[in-house]
Order: sequence, then C-alpha cells, then structure tokens
Amino acid sequence: MNPNINPNNNINNTRSFIIFSKDMKKIVRKPHDRIQPSHDYLKYWRIIRYWAKKQYGFTVADLDIMFFLYSERLFTKTHFHKYGNIMSWDPTRFKSLIERGYIHIWREKQGKEARLYEVTFKGKRAINNIYKKLNGEEIAESAEINPIFKDDVRYMDKVYRNAILELNKSIKQQQRHALE
Repeated sequence: MNPNINPNNNINNTRSFIIFSKDMKKIVRKPHDRIQPSHDYLKYWRIIRYWAKKQYGFTVADLDIMFFLYSERLFTKTHFHKYGNIMSWDPTRFKSLIERGYIHIWREKQGKEARLYEVTFKGKRAINNIYKKLNGEEIAESAEINPIFKDDVRYMDKVYRNAILELNKSIKQQQRHALE
C-alpha cells in the first residue's frame, strides 16, 4: 500500500483518502473523485472515423496511410509501401488514392531519381478536417454536407447519426462551460 495514502480518515461520514503531494501538501479526495485527463480528444475517434469513411470514401487503412503521409512532404512509392506493409494488404491502395485525387505525382522520374509524390490539396483538406473534428469542431448535421444525415441510409448510418448528434451536443456543452 502506498504510504502517502491514508484510507482510514473519514470526512463527512464517507471513506476518503488523504494524499500527500510531492511538496507534502495534504489533499483530501473521495474514492469517486476523478481527475480530468489532460488529453481526451480520441474519445470520439470511432464516430469521427466512421464519419470520415463516409465523407471521403476512405477505408481504415486509407485513413492510417493518409495520416502518415499528411506530415510527409514528398515521398516515393517505395516509401508509401514501406509504411503500408504494416496494414492490411491491398495492392491497389496506392493507385486508388491517386485515382481518387488524394495523392499525385509531384515530379516524374528523372534518370536514376525516383518519381516523387505528394498529398494533394484535397487529401490535406480531408485530413485537416478530421483533425478539426478531433479537436472539438462540430460535425455538420445537414444532409447536403454529411451523407450520414440523408434519408435513405442504412441502419448503422442512423446509429452513427445519433452518436454524432450526441457528440455535437457534448461539444456545445463544453463550449458553453468555457464561456462561463
């Protein structure tokens, strides 16, 4: 048992813990008290990932590789495949991302120098939008903007639609508390 914690101290007839900080200040905590985590932006990752897959037509592996390439300035096909080896095998992923306009050729092959690629503006915008959602920007609830909010969607889209509504409600609540 930690010598800095004394569970035998009772405050308000409930079991409490006295914790001594590094500078030996006395802190009284109840067992149900919770310290807020400093980073919790991945809390809604599953919902945002589902939205991104529907919004941009990505697979999970596409998202992973786009996150990796987002910070890379220029890359070769070999570099792409080196990172892609840790994902599910898809021999058409590279070609598919080019055809859908998420990556493009930056420089053609010249002599012994390899062809160089980069993430397009469309790809950078997609990943940037995902980062914005992770950092607390609301997801659009309009059927014109968000395919999950259309009327003729599958059951799982409706389930995620409700989750997005709860997510947006949570974001609005946090913003309201920040203003107070």
